[in-house]
Amino acid sequence: MLILSIDTALDACAAAVLDTAGGVIAQESQSMKRGHAEALMPLIARVMKASGVSFAALDRVAATTGPGSFTGLRVGLSAARGIALAAGKPVVGVTTLTAFAAPIVSENSEHPVISAIDARHDHVYFQALGGDGRSLIKPKVAPIAEALDAARFGTPHLVGNAAKILAERWMADVPPFKVDQQAAPDIAWVAWLGAAVNPESSPARPYYLRAPDAKPPKDPLAGALPPSGS
Repeated sequence: MLILSIDTALDACAAAVLDTAGGVIAQESQSMKRGHAEALMPLIARVMKASGVSFAALDRVAATTGPGSFTGLRVGLSAARGIALAAGKPVVGVTTLTAFAAPIVSENSEHPVISAIDARHDHVYFQALGGDGRSLIKPKVAPIAEALDAARFGTPHLVGNAAKILAERWMADVPPFKVDQQAAPDIAWVAWLGAAVNPESSPARPYYLRAPDAKPPKDPLAGALPPSGS
């Protein structure tokens, strides 16, 4: 299976072409906090050229769905959908939290894995998995103090762009097993996950864990009409 993977969810602009029979054929990743919209399509063009694979030959397109930057997510998902539509191929989504955890879980470690992304305001997006991949805490956004409660599962392997944030607040007497501070997930693992997921259950749409700050009133006309009898 030939997979084109795309990631613009966090502080990188990346793409890779994976042949599941032989591994990654070509990949490129650039560190950036903004400017994904301008950088992505030229980057994809370079990766596709280096791979020697045509868009028509792809079997699937995969993109990170978040949590992450709202703007970055829209850039990557729009590109993935457009390419998939033009090539007549399915497009799938992979969460950034899963992509961070995947290479560690693949080693089948005895330590739990906590992938964490900075949600600001003393909060993180995080999930906890057993070393064998079983779910311990489902993806959520929560105060850092709540994420630290995952210590009950054992000495963890922390990964993600908030790995150091958690490590700095972790219990001093039982430090984390390992801390992998990463600005963005490995684009090769986004491709491998994209090959493994079911397109029907892994849609290429933004994966939001935080509700919008502004919510519409339950009755959109409330306050818009004069009181009865006036």
